[in-house]
Amino acid sequence: MGAAESVLATTAVDAAPPSIEGLGAAVLRELGPLVGRIDREGLYPGDALRALGRHGVYDRHLAGVAADRRCDLVAAIDAITTVGETCGASAFMAWCQGAAGWYVEHGESPVLRAQLLPKLARGEVLGGTGMSNPMKYFASIERLALSGRRVDGGFVVGGRLPWVSNLGPGHVFGSAFRVDEPGTGGSREVMAMFDCDWPGLTLAPVPPFLAMDGTGTWACELADVFVPDAWVLADPIGPYLRRIRNGFVLLQLGIGAGIIKGCIDAMRESNLRLAHVNAFLEDGPDELEDALARLRERAGELAGRVLDPSDATFADVLTVRLLASELTLRATQSAMLHAGALGYSMGSPVQRRLREGWFVAIVTPAIKHLRKEIDRLYALGAVS
Repeated sequence: MGAAESVLATTAVDAAPPSIEGLGAAVLRELGPLVGRIDREGLYPGDALRALGRHGVYDRHLAGVAADRRCDLVAAIDAITTVGETCGASAFMAWCQGAAGWYVEHGESPVLRAQLLPKLARGEVLGGTGMSNPMKYFASIERLALSGRRVDGGFVVGGRLPWVSNLGPGHVFGSAFRVDEPGTGGSREVMAMFDCDWPGLTLAPVPPFLAMDGTGTWACELADVFVPDAWVLADPIGPYLRRIRNGFVLLQLGIGAGIIKGCIDAMRESNLRLAHVNAFLEDGPDELEDALARLRERAGELAGRVLDPSDATFADVLTVRLLASELTLRATQSAMLHAGALGYSMGSPVQRRLREGWFVAIVTPAIKHLRKEIDRLYALGAVS
């Protein structure tokens, strides 16, 4: 069996649609005992992530595997939110998984849609996005890290992606690479899925983070990695990128929303003892809950336009994502202030939330990236 077939040859998937009932209980059961180790020891909870796939965390937005063939993006955001109420790092990995499925569903490979997509949707194969660098490239922030050349049956790709999360042996990720066009002096961008077990693809350790070490984050080093045509998602990437970008960004709302809900719970717990003095703080739990509800309502409106390729819709999506980052920062800081000295201890979940919240603000697209792109779209006249 060739390396390119290894992931596709995993065990068969039950065709029954996954249920989201009992998701909160499942998250507490699977992740609750591991949160401290995920945060402090950098434990990658692969078994727990696979188990959550059986409870419908990763498939709500994937019409290709849904019984009614509908994309319910709001339900997908809510599922990630439920994970994030317990563990922000795991919510980020749930987003990675959901994004990988989103790429495959909207890609040009019928082989991947038929064989890999159901396994991503059920958590039988885990994966990441690998699109941080390409998204920054298309925003004129970074150079594209990967390059490839056309060969019989596919492409040979090389380069280095400094950070890709939710990875390990047997995992997959999607990314883009540049291909020079001989005789024209030009180039184009191609997007494909990659199997971490392919020859020439090495997962290298990255330096420790302030938080999120338990997210299976690696540097991906590619030395003449062969990518078969069946694993190509888009060639060229342009129209495809416009199809996937709204979903890629909107799904991230679940990460911030989960952290915010966890902070609201922590603030109410603090208020059992300190309500008489916490009343003098800004951003109390009721205010944050109202702001989060308004954000979810806006996400629901945008979900109906998720496949709209227009820059106007993309600007709306980026704006909501920016608001989510800002609200996450407000919520995590307020949770720390509500807890006071108890929140400042290393064993407190509140200080973990603070570090998770900073990650929401800097993960691609970061706050500065969002503001830069929104400004560009205003300048182009895409936003009135």
